[in-house]
Amino acid sequence: MGGNSLGMEYDPPEELLRVPDGMAEAPLPLFDLPPTQPELFARLRLARSRRVGPVTYRRLLAEHGTAEAALAALPDIAAEAGHRGYAAADPGAIKAEIRAARKAGARLLTLGAATYPARLARIGDAPPVMWAQGDTDMLARPCVAVIGTRNASSLALRMARALSRDLAKAGVTVVSGLARGIDTVAHQAAMEGGTVAVHAGGLDQVYPAENADLAAQIAAQGCALSERAFGLSPRARDFPRRNRIVSGLCQAVVVVEAAARSGSMITARDALDQGREVGAVPGHPFDGRSSGCNLLLRDGATLVRGADDVLEILPTLGEEDLAAPQADPAPAPPKAPPPADMPLADHILALLSPTPVAEDQLVRDLATQVHAPPASLAAALSELELSGRVARQPGGGIVRV
Repeated sequence: MGGNSLGMEYDPPEELLRVPDGMAEAPLPLFDLPPTQPELFARLRLARSRRVGPVTYRRLLAEHGTAEAALAALPDIAAEAGHRGYAAADPGAIKAEIRAARKAGARLLTLGAATYPARLARIGDAPPVMWAQGDTDMLARPCVAVIGTRNASSLALRMARALSRDLAKAGVTVVSGLARGIDTVAHQAAMEGGTVAVHAGGLDQVYPAENADLAAQIAAQGCALSERAFGLSPRARDFPRRNRIVSGLCQAVVVVEAAARSGSMITARDALDQGREVGAVPGHPFDGRSSGCNLLLRDGATLVRGADDVLEILPTLGEEDLAAPQADPAPAPPKAPPPADMPLADHILALLSPTPVAEDQLVRDLATQVHAPPASLAAALSELELSGRVARQPGGGIVRV
């Protein structure tokens, strides 16, 4: 957007973006005009504040109308949750982040803007803000994630190279996570046709370091994305968080080679939770690096022998498929109901466990015990999130911490 002193892009949304069933039921506010520069600054600051995750961010905006108003209310909300003296993200740190982004030629994509990737916006834990370098128009094209192990076999590398090259030639944007092995080859092979790299750390903190030149090439010829601030190196927990963005951007995820317990399998599970198609390349049963792919195929994933197998499934995936609600989890064994006079927060905690529960299921269970308006339930859940007593897993499920 020309003349933007913060180096950000924003276009007013044409309609409300709602979270799919099973996630938060909080629509984003509709702006008749683009937000002011202070409001954009406030959105970035709200997203960077402690204990404000993607779902809490969305709910705060829905309840208060603007990020500026949400920031003003945040200390009181935290105090009600037992955290007095709470302070939102330091404005000085936000200014430094913006300066770093301007220096890197990055633009801010905010959830609710027309420039924000539409498929990603539909997942319940979509990043509130992302920094982008390069051609963001690639995100509106058909997108397929090509992922796999870092310690890839020669055959798997050949497969990833051919698959990514042929998909890119067919007009498909190839998305991956810039990791060693399969990810690296996928980006390189799709470079001419279009590739997107999702960073686990800030865009200026490339991991692994040997992919620095590749990352620079993607930023110049493709598109690089990160929800993390500039200057932040990736932590162990940032990689699975990145994976839900990789799958969320795409219509399908293809696993070329992966062990049964691996980051690629986390991405595949995220894809299934998000209603995406999952494909896998079969491997030898004696090779542990293919055990994850073979498990996916056993459980119904599309068998992928080449780009044609992937292209065949893409036309069947309409926008309504991408936003389809997820099935309710299997019911838990019956438990004795808590006393009716318990505080609402205690009712919520009594229903939660380390096993994720969809929010709509939680609301239905609560309705059998307490008679409270949905707004009260949402507010109580927000307070528990801010206090760190509950958390959201990739895919939107709620767990007790």
